[in-house]
Parts: sequence; C-alpha cells; structure tokens
Amino acid sequence: MSDQFQRALDETLPLLKKIQSGLKLPPSASRSALQRLGKFAAKAASQAAPAPAGPSVAASAADLPPFDALRAAVLVCTKCPHLAASRTQVVFGVGNPDADLMFVGEAPGADEDEQGEPFVGRAGQLLTKIIQAMGFDRSDIYIANVLKCRPDMPAGESGNRKPKPAEMATCLPWLKEQIRLVKPRALVALGATAVEGLVGDTSPMRDLRGRWLEFEGIPLMVTYHPAYLLRNQSVSEKRKVWEDMLLVLEKLGHKITPKQRRFFTADA
Repeated sequence: MSDQFQRALDETLPLLKKIQSGLKLPPSASRSALQRLGKFAAKAASQAAPAPAGPSVAASAADLPPFDALRAAVLVCTKCPHLAASRTQVVFGVGNPDADLMFVGEAPGADEDEQGEPFVGRAGQLLTKIIQAMGFDRSDIYIANVLKCRPDMPAGESGNRKPKPAEMATCLPWLKEQIRLVKPRALVALGATAVEGLVGDTSPMRDLRGRWLEFEGIPLMVTYHPAYLLRNQSVSEKRKVWEDMLLVLEKLGHKITPKQRRFFTADA
C-alpha cells in the first residue's frame, strides 16, 4: 500500500504544482495521474484519524500543501457515480485560502462545468460585482459550492437541475474540509439550496434571508442567489441582498462608506 501511494504521489506532484500556480488543465489531464492518488487520498480524507504511514510516505505527504492534497482527492471523487460519469470536470473552488469571507453556492452550472471554476457565468459575473461593491477583489474571498459536480440532466433535457439532498449530503464532507482549511470569519449562503445543503434548513427564502445562522461555529448569512436577481431586476430585491452584505461587512468589522449605505435607496 505504501509503495503504491508513493508512486501515485510522485506522479501527481507536478500536476499539483500547476494547479497551485493557477494553470488550468484540460478536463482529462489530471484524471489518469490523479486516479491512483485519489483512491488513497479520498479514503484518508473521510477518516477522522489517518492510519500511520511509513517514513517515506509521511515525509512526502507532509510536503503537500493541505489545499492541494484536498483538491487532488476531490478531483477524482466518484462517490456519486452518475455525476462522475456526466461531468466535464470537478469544480473545486476558487479564491484566497486564507479569506475572512467565504461564499457558498449550490452546484456548478454549464459554464462552471466547462471552465472548472465556480460562479463564472452570468450569475457569477453579478456576484463579482457584489464582491467589488463590498470593497473586495474576487481574489480576496473564497467561493465554493455544496456540490462539486454539475448535476446531470435527463436525456434530451437542457439547463440545470437542483441538487438532490442525497447528493449534497455525500459531497458535504469535502466542503466542510474546505471551510476548515480556510477558517473564514463569516460565510454567505447563496440561495435556499445552499442553506439546505449546509444546515438542512428547507424554510422559504423569505424566512431565511437577512438572518444570521451558524455553521459549525461560523456565522452564516443567508441571501438570495445572484441568479434570482437576474430574474428579478427590481431595486427593492437588489437592496435586500445589499442589506445582507452590509450586515456581513459589519460582522467582519469593515468600515462602511456613506456611498455604500446609499446603494439601491431612493436618495442614491
């Protein structure tokens, strides 16, 4: 077992360095080299106490940055065989691994599945504008989804479907580990499905948004998904989301400018 893991790890390290440097790999580029490592890494990630390793294996594993080790395991996850078979690539997450603020969505869409990065479509572009209005760059925060694979669609149908509870429950340990590594001071759940996946609450968004919940000791703000704002262009709905973001800024201790206070108000 140790020799197999060592060989898989040696083959994978060059790919991990490319991932860490921000280079995008073709969807299938990492699969063959990561497949063997993933079998061991995924098993290790699911265990509360890793099994003792031999000296050579322990030394090599210690050299792997934690996020790279987690990414390597997630990229080859096959816990949901139907999603693994239909996906183009796994959408792990993006941003600053030391961020104070982390946004969590529900699942990748077609654009995300193609590019391997969360929130890159129209909703993602709007999220980026919201982040910038808060005074951050997109690279300052961390963005991930509850589900790391795009939900598969029935034959002959297009678009995106809502993740199933069982799919989110299966994938949640990966997100928990991301959150544990990032250690954000605040989380933002984007939409009702993200809230359901994180804390199991299925209440209507009208009862959830603008409220502070908690996820494993971390304050969790609930707000509308950017896709909702693309469907509903009313100033009042935009203001609701912005009020939620002002609460987040206050929670983080960031100074809010008078201009930010006036966004989406009658006197703006």
